[in-house]
Amino acid sequence: MSTPPPASTVLRRAALAATGGAVGTAARLGLGMLITGAPSAVLTVNIVGALLLGVLTARLPSGDLRILLGTGLLGGFTTYSAFAVDGVELWEASPLLAVGYIAVSLAGGLLAAWLGLRLGGALGRRSAS
Repeated sequence: MSTPPPASTVLRRAALAATGGAVGTAARLGLGMLITGAPSAVLTVNIVGALLLGVLTARLPSGDLRILLGTGLLGGFTTYSAFAVDGVELWEASPLLAVGYIAVSLAGGLLAAWLGLRLGGALGRRSAS
């Protein structure tokens, strides 16, 4: 069992996550206003967010910057709850479209995360040489 971090570390990291989350949420709102149609906007932010989080995870060790950018910024940017609501609303309007949206969201997110991890790792190998 590990020792919990000091209160100052917990507070600093909570503030970093909150700051990043505010920026990420604003970025999601802005992108959602530019891309018409809620499912399209949510699909875009979730796949782009998965890609960026993959790169970030491969490039940055655990620490304050990863909390600010990963947990905060990209956590606020991507949105599972909107994805779930969009899926239910689409299901009520068109079950076939809902299944396609859910499948593309899941497969696209997984593929983007995999690609981000690979890109981040490749960037790390290139900068180390």
